[in-house]
Amino acid sequence: MSKFYTKFKSYTKIFLQLVIFILAAVAIYLILPGEPKFKYEYQKGFPWRHENLVAPFDFAILKTSTEIEQEKAEQIASVVPYFINDTSNYSTGIKLLIQDLNLASDSLNEKKVSAFEQIKENLQQIYSAGVLQFSPDSYTELADKTEIKKRIGNSVTKIEISKLYSEKSAYNLLNKVRQDLVKSGNKSAWLSGLMLERYITANLSFDTETTEKDINEATQNLSLVRGMVKLGERIILEGEIVDSERFQMLESLKASYEKERGNNVNRYMVAAGKIFLVITMLGLIFAFLYIYRRDIINQLNKLSFLLLLMVSMILLSNFIDSFPNLHIYMVPLVIFPIVVRTFFDSRTAIFMLVISTLLIGFYAPNNYEFILIQISAGIVAVFSLDKMHRRVHLVLATLWVFLTYTVVYTALNLIHEGAFVTSSFATIKWFAISSVLLLLVYPLVYIFEKLFGFISDVTLIEISDSNQPLLRKLAEEAPGTFQHSMQIANLAEEVILKIGGNPFLVRAGALYHDIGKVGRPNFFIENQAVGMNPHDQLNYLKSAELIIEHVHNGVKMAQKHKLPAPIIEFIATHHGTTKANYFYLKHQQENPGEKIDEKAFIYPGPLPKSKEAAVVMLVDGIEAASRSMKEKTRENLKELINNMIDKKIADRQLDDSDLTFRDIETIKATLLQKLINIYHIRIEYPKEQKKE
Repeated sequence: MSKFYTKFKSYTKIFLQLVIFILAAVAIYLILPGEPKFKYEYQKGFPWRHENLVAPFDFAILKTSTEIEQEKAEQIASVVPYFINDTSNYSTGIKLLIQDLNLASDSLNEKKVSAFEQIKENLQQIYSAGVLQFSPDSYTELADKTEIKKRIGNSVTKIEISKLYSEKSAYNLLNKVRQDLVKSGNKSAWLSGLMLERYITANLSFDTETTEKDINEATQNLSLVRGMVKLGERIILEGEIVDSERFQMLESLKASYEKERGNNVNRYMVAAGKIFLVITMLGLIFAFLYIYRRDIINQLNKLSFLLLLMVSMILLSNFIDSFPNLHIYMVPLVIFPIVVRTFFDSRTAIFMLVISTLLIGFYAPNNYEFILIQISAGIVAVFSLDKMHRRVHLVLATLWVFLTYTVVYTALNLIHEGAFVTSSFATIKWFAISSVLLLLVYPLVYIFEKLFGFISDVTLIEISDSNQPLLRKLAEEAPGTFQHSMQIANLAEEVILKIGGNPFLVRAGALYHDIGKVGRPNFFIENQAVGMNPHDQLNYLKSAELIIEHVHNGVKMAQKHKLPAPIIEFIATHHGTTKANYFYLKHQQENPGEKIDEKAFIYPGPLPKSKEAAVVMLVDGIEAASRSMKEKTRENLKELINNMIDKKIADRQLDDSDLTFRDIETIKATLLQKLINIYHIRIEYPKEQKKE
């Protein structure tokens, strides 16, 4: 029955793995565009490496984006701005002037009438030309303009900007008129008391709506082409350099080809090509994981996460690329390898980056440039973020990624154009946005940890803090065990740094591995006072049961406090399936000839699967045994370490781990050196011979 269950479980896992790959393949197939692709690859400034190319049909030569922007700017510059003329301002000014001169009751005063007529005449001239609130130079709408269109209702007239007045210049004109009146002999108090600014108010206001309408009409009529290439006309010969002119012809042919072929193409063949492409890429991923990271394939949550993240990045890139005002370079594709590196390793991160970039490059503009830039930036990100337990690491990685983007893109532009071009600076802003978005890595890592049960270095550092509730409880209720755990953490961390592995994981696992002893701390020798051993009151079978129970209790406590699964592995596996040997042998001595149930003295396991958990198992036993040694000499410690590790190997406790024979030798040497340092072993000095 158990064989059948094992086979069923194995087949179920294979089926689920297949389902995950199929779902990923379907998602990528749907994301990739279905239009036929231009079969030639080319780069500006490089030789044409294909056969001679002639036009397969008539097509128009498209203008470059620079040409279109330049023509658009010229059209916008040629549009004359509209200003609305408010005709009521003049009559309002005249009424105020009549009121201030009191002409209604003093209409026979010749000087007042003369002054009124002259000021009125100048006001009419000012308002007829047009009054702006400020100087024309201060209006951005009038930059590089020589005239405006003055609109009164439906009537529109053009007027030169030089003839316009500002409120200040209009006031200066009226003030000059007053000064001329004074010079001519009119020195009346009422004339000097006139507040001339009361009669001047801007009567021109910018007509945004009408002006924008003219601009839209002018720019919409721009032609996007600048010539035609006829069927059979030569485009480029093999070996010729793809200069700017030929490059634009090839770009135009590519656009026309994909459009024309899309109307008359065998859709089934295009679909078959996409299927083969997707299967090939996913096949490469499967082969890589099967050879180098079989653990990812065997754990469905890891496999699902990896493929889901890849599909998400491809989908996001396609989505951003569909917006004409956005650029595909703003997609923070580098987040993908950083997150993979955080949960797995650098090799997997770079391989997944390459596959994802190749798939996105299938539809990205300037395929070769896109692939080269993204792979370069991704590799730099992975190498610069080998550690991510401090915020400054991510900030520095962001700067390195932006620098890589800029340098590689500028280098390609210099090769293609032979000079710096203005468009390159516009593209760099998208690189800046993409680089800044890398700061989303921290919240994303936290989310992925919760969704998929992963653990990052940041989380490991947080839970290794001795002020964490569970470690605080261990320190207070089982201080001997806490000190033992600290010692194990230091030793295991030193070992893992030598053989390779995650030092943050091994430290956290070592600190929590004996957490189950909190339930009954007095039953463990490191927490007992001298002469007080509760095992003296129990039989050896019961003592073994209580000792073994700390593994089960530790797992329950860890689950209750929601510790990550990789930490729980240390608690469950640090004794593997070994015996509580002391109580087993004592029980055997007391009951000679009796058949003993060995299972009652064996730890439940399982065996450690990770390198880090295996190291903690070895260090735990050796450190505990070394403390009980009476004579701690180099030879004794070396013998102890060799015997205990060899015993673990003989008992097949390391069969499921990734440790190699070279790792074992390194572990032995490292532990010996560290224990010698801990116990301060010195060489024995010869005794001084005294003379008689």
